[in-house]
Amino acid sequence: MEFFDSVFGLINDLTWGAALIPFLVVLGCFFTIASGFAQFRYFKRMFRVLSKDGSSDDPNKISAREALFVSVGGRVGGGNIAGVAVAITAGGPGAVFWMWAIALVGMCSAMIEAILAQVYKETTPNGDFRGGPARAIVHGLGHKYRWLAVIYCICLIGSFSIGFNAFQGNTVAGAAADSLGVPRIATGLVLAAVTGFVIFGGIHRIAKAADVIIPVMAIGYIAMALLVIVLNLTSLPGVIADIVGNAFGLREAVSGGMGAAIAQGLRRGLFSNEAGLGSAPNVAATAFVHHPVSQGITQSFSVFIDTILICSCTAFVILLGDVYTPGAEAIDGVALTQQSLVSHVGNWAQYYLTAAIFLFSFSSIMYNYYLGENALSFMTDAPMARNFLRFAIIGIVLLGAVAPGATAVFAFSDPMMGILAIVNLLALAMLFPIAARILDDFTRQVRAGVDRPVFYADDFPDLELDRTSWPEKRPAE
Repeated sequence: MEFFDSVFGLINDLTWGAALIPFLVVLGCFFTIASGFAQFRYFKRMFRVLSKDGSSDDPNKISAREALFVSVGGRVGGGNIAGVAVAITAGGPGAVFWMWAIALVGMCSAMIEAILAQVYKETTPNGDFRGGPARAIVHGLGHKYRWLAVIYCICLIGSFSIGFNAFQGNTVAGAAADSLGVPRIATGLVLAAVTGFVIFGGIHRIAKAADVIIPVMAIGYIAMALLVIVLNLTSLPGVIADIVGNAFGLREAVSGGMGAAIAQGLRRGLFSNEAGLGSAPNVAATAFVHHPVSQGITQSFSVFIDTILICSCTAFVILLGDVYTPGAEAIDGVALTQQSLVSHVGNWAQYYLTAAIFLFSFSSIMYNYYLGENALSFMTDAPMARNFLRFAIIGIVLLGAVAPGATAVFAFSDPMMGILAIVNLLALAMLFPIAARILDDFTRQVRAGVDRPVFYADDFPDLELDRTSWPEKRPAE
């Protein structure tokens, strides 16, 4: 075990500790500039997915809105409640500013990886779509890179489907035990049963569940934060000044000053919104849209929802309260968020937060399972393998709920996610010229006055796309 700990520790240091965050930031800035700041140019279009434009023309297909909610459900989780609190404790209020900054840059990375996932998606025998970085690597870079795609798939299953699902089960059971006195085994059994019901229904049942759960979850949490802001409106300008001042070292809040604020803000922001990590594109590929960039814009919106909206809610709940003390580390993580919320609105808030954590975690479990299923389908289509994964996920959720030490899974899941992200970023860098061509095609149509741009695969014969996924023919002029 000491040998494995040292190996995974070394991988973690080489990825998260040395290469990954600078790589994510530099590539995100490059994508933003090279795309002409696409995430800002198309910001207004993002909100169209919430209207009928987000619905699918085919009721048997996953809609853009459903794919958005599954993606948001995966992104929104412990990082939005506990992760923000950790960032503020370790980096001061300035960490919030840098979380915002990396999200605005990451919105473009999310757009690019979703465009590529859509372009290279495949139609399954039952008419669904599958795609993501693994398929983009093989079809975009060639079969000689299949080994790279297999490494990606193994790391995706190990980190998200196994490691993070154990953590989600542990988070829910711990919150229920602390605030409600519910035994961990009882919470674990209920969570495992509900998880089994949803995941055995496949991506369609996952999407339908997310379409109901995520709006309730997000709107409820944002409403709670708005209540806190309204109750402390006079203190808001001072908090914003603290965030900006600490971000640039003008107001020291913790040891390390500006450097600590930048490091914590970037790291926790990337953990939370997953932009560029290669997970969300697997869900983006399932949507039925008329142009890949449409789903790219939608996935960019999910990063905005995750960090700019929901992480900010947690930040303001903490910074507007009197529980947080700069430089003190006696309370951090979910306890800091929980106690801050209680200080604002009363003891009932801890029960509300427990319910929110359950919804956040359950939506993440659904999302993490689908990532594993999609990765597994790239390596084998055997139904036995898929069912084995489903039963394994149910068992992992239950085990995570009853095992107090379940958070130890991060010892191997974090390094595996680091490798996953490095592989995805290398592929994105190599495939960006293709994504840029697709983005230019969308932009030309928008500038020509086309309200809903359409992607014609015949215009890109060199890409050798799956024509069943993109069957539309350019009308005769």
